[in-house]
Amino acid sequence: MTRKFDHSLWDKAKSNKKDEFYTQLIDIERELSNYKKHFYGKTVFCNCDDIKNSNFFKYFVQNFKTLGLKKLICACYKDTTLFSSEQGYYYEYIGTDTIEPDMNRIIPFRGNGDFRSSESIELLRQSDIVVTNPPFSLFRDYITQLIKYDKQFLIISNVNAITYKEVYNLIKDNKVWLGINLGRGISGFIVPSDYELYGLETKINENGERIISPNNCMWLTNLDNSKRLEFIKLTKKYFGNEVDYPHYDNFDGIHVDKTKNIPADYDGAMGVPITFLHTFNPNQFEIIQFRKGNDGKDLKINGKTPFFRILIKKKNIQETDGLSSLIPSTI
Repeated sequence: MTRKFDHSLWDKAKSNKKDEFYTQLIDIERELSNYKKHFYGKTVFCNCDDIKNSNFFKYFVQNFKTLGLKKLICACYKDTTLFSSEQGYYYEYIGTDTIEPDMNRIIPFRGNGDFRSSESIELLRQSDIVVTNPPFSLFRDYITQLIKYDKQFLIISNVNAITYKEVYNLIKDNKVWLGINLGRGISGFIVPSDYELYGLETKINENGERIISPNNCMWLTNLDNSKRLEFIKLTKKYFGNEVDYPHYDNFDGIHVDKTKNIPADYDGAMGVPITFLHTFNPNQFEIIQFRKGNDGKDLKINGKTPFFRILIKKKNIQETDGLSSLIPSTI
């Protein structure tokens, strides 16, 4: 049974500024297995990770030699208040320590370890690839920083982040794309004991860990993966089925309800759901624009606005057997 997307996790994280959602090791292993070639000789920075409970730290320590890493740096934010004198800290691992972290070797920050602090940015400058689950409530700031410092990255976000201009402009310009797993492919997050177990699917696992499964998260990256350049096989027809593809009121294009229903015989603009980006191949399609019609307002069909759409168009069309086949770009 398909799990429904639940937006309450994202909404509550932003409104309550609660960002302690720890990624499960199984989800990290499932995604990272697709990028091993990128890590040889590299310094990895997990800049939102307390080594005492970070499964990103655990994964990279366990696979340090297999990946051929140069160094692993983990940095931890601590909320400094009048009632707490805790400092943020960072920890460096170069493959010679034991797998278990040595808490006597942590290096305290002068401040709280916020990823935007000068101390954390200095570590970012030293790194090659950033891999982590950043704070949901600060995602715009987070990805903007990665782009500013020209870093490779593999991070988790909510699917709705696609609608942020900071993100969709990067996707449109083919500078960022979705990873392998999204939605059900991310099985859930471990949350602290004081977090409410809200959402469509929650549980307490055999280790006593509290799990929230919002089903609306994804991996976002600028590291190539095998899925990114796969061609979507188009089997549907527009002509003869026009009633299934209504035209927008304020844009010269047709509405496609699901990615699998993209017609092979239509060469114009098409509005597709944001989940299309999970299968987006820049050699097969181009992104025209996001969400808006020619009048600068949200796309409409018979006066009604469908959920966020991406306007796309096919590339390199060649007619064969009455349907369109696509020739991969040589550029």
